[in-house]
Amino acid sequence: MFICRNGPRLIIKPKTDMQRNRFLKASLATATFLVSPFLWAADTLKKYRIDKGFKVDAGKDRFNQAISLFDGDTFMTKVSTKDTNGDLYIYKSRRVKEGGPALHVHFNQDELWYVLEGEFLIKVGEVIHPVKAGDTVFGPRNVPHCFAKVGPGEGRLLMTFQRVLSADQ
Repeated sequence: MFICRNGPRLIIKPKTDMQRNRFLKASLATATFLVSPFLWAADTLKKYRIDKGFKVDAGKDRFNQAISLFDGDTFMTKVSTKDTNGDLYIYKSRRVKEGGPALHVHFNQDELWYVLEGEFLIKVGEVIHPVKAGDTVFGPRNVPHCFAKVGPGEGRLLMTFQRVLSADQ
């Protein structure tokens, strides 16, 4: 850079475009260098997962806090979104009354039902699947679905959500 006096005014002009380009490149390199540890830390924290396996006993919830969303139903978390950084959520649903949730859509995750006991009707899109113990139904994201326990006795499902952001979705 050079300084040019023009009477009472001081004018600062870069010597060449090459120097300006060098200055900009050096500034960008410095900024990248200063920001990179923060980006690395954020990326590491974002991908955190537990690093040990675990066991959830039969009839128990992962955190010993079973949830009851509907009258006569119990949900027990087996694998939490906290365990998988939001990639997977598995829970066991015990239903004593007939019926189930209304038709709904999950925009961010797929859902899978595995029938452990009882009989259910599971609707995915326009298709209704009558299912019994041992049957599996897959529901892709963005497809309306619902399910209902039918018939007497207890019904139990093992349900899986894949790629969840939180268990509330």
